[in-house]
Amino acid sequence: MTDGVPSPGDTAGQVPLATIAREWGRIGIIGFGGPPAHIVLLRRLCVDDRHWLSAREFEDGIAATNLMPGPASTQLAIFCAWRLRGAIGAVLGGACFILPGLVIILALAVAFLAGHPPLWVQGAAAGAGAAVPAVAVHAAASLLPASFRQTRGRRAGRARWLAYLAAGAAAGATAGPLLVAVLLACGLVEAGISVRSAPGSPARPGLGWIPLLAGLARRGSLPAGPLAAGRVPGSPASAGSALAGSALSGSPLASSGRAGPSLAGAGLAAGGLGALAWVAVKVGALSFGGGFVIIPLMQHDAVVTYHWMTGAQFLNAVALGQVTPGPVVLTVGVVGYAAAGIGGGLLAVLIAFLPSFVLVIAGGPHLGRLRSSERVQSFLSGAGPAAIGAIAGAAIPLARELGHLWQAGVLLLAACWLLAPSRLPSPVRLPSLSRLPALNRGVVTALLCSAGIGVLAVLAGAPVSR
Repeated sequence: MTDGVPSPGDTAGQVPLATIAREWGRIGIIGFGGPPAHIVLLRRLCVDDRHWLSAREFEDGIAATNLMPGPASTQLAIFCAWRLRGAIGAVLGGACFILPGLVIILALAVAFLAGHPPLWVQGAAAGAGAAVPAVAVHAAASLLPASFRQTRGRRAGRARWLAYLAAGAAAGATAGPLLVAVLLACGLVEAGISVRSAPGSPARPGLGWIPLLAGLARRGSLPAGPLAAGRVPGSPASAGSALAGSALSGSPLASSGRAGPSLAGAGLAAGGLGALAWVAVKVGALSFGGGFVIIPLMQHDAVVTYHWMTGAQFLNAVALGQVTPGPVVLTVGVVGYAAAGIGGGLLAVLIAFLPSFVLVIAGGPHLGRLRSSERVQSFLSGAGPAAIGAIAGAAIPLARELGHLWQAGVLLLAACWLLAPSRLPSPVRLPSLSRLPALNRGVVTALLCSAGIGVLAVLAGAPVSR
């Protein structure tokens, strides 16, 4: 045991690698519903059914992986496999967890981004895409209560929490490129306040470089994605972009209404593989609080900066990431496909998930120290609400991409389904904020129903954008 986290050899007996491949692959196939579903399935497998881990070990794994940048449920799957068979188990378990969703989402990307898809496919895409802004608000609402409880009732803490939430919402809604700097700044401000308010704590010179890095990231002098994750250039995550030069050649590509007959020429000309790799690095480094936090940043890069996709196609990509099993971060695979075909999708996913493997395998023995770090906890107390605000704010630019009135109706229906209270409110008191997100209304169900409405709408003659 190291730093409070058991080492891989601590479990009784060794679990065969074939068992890890089979069970983690099974979860990757049936894991619809995002991180909550993944956590339930992993706990049932590792704690309740097989007794490979104790309940305390599993809860420690959840807490530790939530402190790291990247998709938390994927990192939990990697962590559980690492506990059973070390590094090789982590790589095998993580890969088997990710691959089913990757195969499905790339196959759907081929159909949805094809040059001339059938009318019903266009309708399904437009309908599901119309519901995406409501899904973003629902994702943010589900995270609010737990984040707000961390203020512990302190008036000053609540005020700062609201300020971080508002700053993140404003950045998510209006300033895609500055989202990195806003998340970083909120975390650093809270960390600085925590250090200075600690009783008897001397000044800590190790924090002196933080304002400089924040300013450089804001001006673009340093790559902001790794900095937001506590990494530096040259780390395994940022080194992933070096793979781009030799990963692709001549991949077949779909066409786009904006980019012309081939997304290949447009995608590779608009930024090249290095740009795609850097977008994937930021996706892997900024997924604090859920995959939706990187949606506004990814939207700005894919639609505005590099023109790999139209706004409607990006909505389709987000919807695909929600209705397929596996982590939401797989949305980056659709963006990669739009930029450079199947090879681009595979490259983007590889780079986006590589930091998660490195962090768990290299840092697994030290996750207990990470959990007990006051600086890390304080940073996340600031960056966390900012990330939640960014998720909610992302609904605004996503909603602006809706091009037809009937899609607004679909959005309204999806919002009512996902956000309305599951129980009728008392005639005397309105439902409290804490009850609003306590809705067990499935996001997958909302998106599939919206897709069905879209199919019916276009078959009845409703217009649809490409």
